[in-house]
Amino acid sequence: MVPGMHPGVHAATHPDKPAYVMTAATAGGETVTYGALDAASNRFAHALRRFGLELRDGIAVCMENSARYYEVVWGAQRSGLYYTAVSTRLTPTELEYILNDCGAKVFVTSHALASLAEAVRDRIPGVAHRLMTGGTIPGYASFEAAIAAAPTTPIADEREGTDLLYSSGTTGRPKGVKFPLRGDPLGTPNALLALVTGLYAMGPETRYLSPAPLYHAAPLRFNLAVQRLGGTSVIMEHFDAEEFLRLIERHRITHTQVVPTMFVRLLKLPEDVRRRYDLSSLTHAIHAAAPCPIPVKEQMIAWWGPIIHEYYGGTEGNGLCALDSAAWLAHRGSVGRPLFGTIRILGDDGAELPVGEEGAIYFAGGNSFEYLHDEEKTRASRRPDGASTLGDIGYVDADGYLYLTDRKANMIISGGVNIYPQEAENLLITHPKVQDVAVFGIPNEDFGEEVKAVVQPVDMTEAGPALAEELMTFCRQHLSHLKCPRSIDFEAELPRHPTGKLYKRLLKDGYWQGRASRIL
Repeated sequence: MVPGMHPGVHAATHPDKPAYVMTAATAGGETVTYGALDAASNRFAHALRRFGLELRDGIAVCMENSARYYEVVWGAQRSGLYYTAVSTRLTPTELEYILNDCGAKVFVTSHALASLAEAVRDRIPGVAHRLMTGGTIPGYASFEAAIAAAPTTPIADEREGTDLLYSSGTTGRPKGVKFPLRGDPLGTPNALLALVTGLYAMGPETRYLSPAPLYHAAPLRFNLAVQRLGGTSVIMEHFDAEEFLRLIERHRITHTQVVPTMFVRLLKLPEDVRRRYDLSSLTHAIHAAAPCPIPVKEQMIAWWGPIIHEYYGGTEGNGLCALDSAAWLAHRGSVGRPLFGTIRILGDDGAELPVGEEGAIYFAGGNSFEYLHDEEKTRASRRPDGASTLGDIGYVDADGYLYLTDRKANMIISGGVNIYPQEAENLLITHPKVQDVAVFGIPNEDFGEEVKAVVQPVDMTEAGPALAEELMTFCRQHLSHLKCPRSIDFEAELPRHPTGKLYKRLLKDGYWQGRASRIL
């Protein structure tokens, strides 16, 4: 691999090659070439300097999956800035918090989010410049107009920037994950580039289908890597299972990245729909973000063949595990062995646990990071020797493969027994009448907590006591009764982040209202 990996390199040699294709009608089905991406990101970089932003300053972007997204991101990336990609699903209060917390001096949004943008307009005093794509509202200048007269040539002081992303807030208020910015020359290869070329064989011929929101870490970073390598991204606005299959066939997709809930949606398609599309071009299907139930992955490998790859890591970049289909079939349920960082499984007393014993997962020797403006959380994530944790629970087998069992924050304590709900969730999602499921603890006066399931049924008309009893019986046939829900409620849709993460907090809060403490 050689230095100089960025869109400008490919614009010089293949200016008309598509850098990315937007598939949604609302995005106009627009194709952005490397020449156009390089020119627009250069213009935005000049505008950022004109606004007074210097190396290590920050901007924020809150947009739907749009053709302008990577023009904004690459403009910041090549200007040596921190850029914070923000979820479009936030409330005004949540967006206000992140914009103020990250220290953004420029905020870029879209006319499609005009109501949200208007709600925060007067509550973000540190933002000196507010820009909007696709139209404007009072208080926001046109992004297109701001860059129109700027040069298409690079700024004189190009440097590599990086993202400053926020945790999804599934277990509490989101926190920014900040990495040191060294001011490397633009095009300096990074760790992700080494990963996708070495592990997933990505290169200039890659055609990458991206079905998730670009504000999430994995799609944001993987599409950037594809663009560094000169490949082509095909970007969906929203995931739809059959459309996903159609796009693989139409664009002869070679690589994609999904989350386990997408596998579930694909497997629940009718058999004739699943077999309708030619998927033979697909060589690598990558998944991460949440544990994948074993039966789901078995069915996906049986359908797509041994092209499915899994990795485990977090936005924090403190360690990474990975494995391919063959290794997974030999270690079913594992998320792999470490590619960087050394795994340590620790008990509550901080002592290292033996092979096969479940505890907190720590990585030693990984990247350095901090939680922005939260020294306590940063300190709590680290051991005195520097090892750090994402808050997950798991164990390592005799071959060094890691298995996730749950997040510590999801633990249910019932009668003094620790219960991790992931097992019950992984089982219930395999039931043919279950579309989605969440398992968590609710108050119990005798035991402190009891296990509750909230299910999104495939057919909401079946929701009721009979289905609840059927599902509880199904669970007890396969798991210890202690781990099974004692009751089941039904919802038409569960509150999932578009990346697949479940906002259990939003479900749990309704059961704990009126209690000053969750300690009974």
